[in-house]
Amino acid sequence: MYTQLDIESHFDGKLKIAYLNQPATMNALTKPSLAELKDFVHSCSEDPTVRCVAISGRGKAFCSGQNLDEAFTVGKEHHDHDIIRKIVVDYYNPLVMEITRCRKPVVALVNGPAVGAGAMLALISDFVLAHESSYFSQAFSNIGLIPDTAGTYFLPKLLGRQLANYLAFTGKRLPASEARSYGLVAEVFSEEEFIPKSMEVLEKLSNMPTAAIKLTKKAFAHSYDNTLKQQLELEADLQQEASETEDFLEGVNAFLQKRKPDYKGK
Repeated sequence: MYTQLDIESHFDGKLKIAYLNQPATMNALTKPSLAELKDFVHSCSEDPTVRCVAISGRGKAFCSGQNLDEAFTVGKEHHDHDIIRKIVVDYYNPLVMEITRCRKPVVALVNGPAVGAGAMLALISDFVLAHESSYFSQAFSNIGLIPDTAGTYFLPKLLGRQLANYLAFTGKRLPASEARSYGLVAEVFSEEEFIPKSMEVLEKLSNMPTAAIKLTKKAFAHSYDNTLKQQLELEADLQQEASETEDFLEGVNAFLQKRKPDYKGK
């Protein structure tokens, strides 16, 4: 089904991991890989058996960003002066929307350099687990471009105006530990711990009340634009919706019976 991705399934299919599988180019993004990744996330979002989604890279890199050879070669061959805009609109923007709207938690397992659109692919995920040797770079400015893949939307909100400007203007390489101190990364693990510790987190997410996580994501997403009053009203609506799920009933019963809950994600 997928030619650009390597898909792994864990915990009886509750967890799906998509590995960008072009290590020779440090997993540079192409139109086929972007389309496949969008389809993968959409499929996981719609599949009731999937409870958690992760994205990582094969080899020594997470993702080096857009494959520039593809973009500019295609543009020259077709005399298309709008090729960059078309790639952004037709491939990057739909992927951003698919990830941010996914009904399941989406976790980036950053195993190495995450550059340009590759950095933003990680940062638009719900959270990042990073290898200690990894780094992030908003390298767009190095070739005269602006941050895309929702970079201009999320970076100021994640970092504030000063740091967002600094990183976007300079393209500075931000080591994983420094990225964590800025709140861009949830956890940084050593080489020995990266895989086992990441899998611990993913296993936990795969057994959490997925419906509540979906509603939490929805509430956080609306918080960027809502007033306090609007957000409080939304919280009330979504809390009612959460209280009507099977997982809520199971959580309450497990608490009262002093046992571990067995959530189904419904």
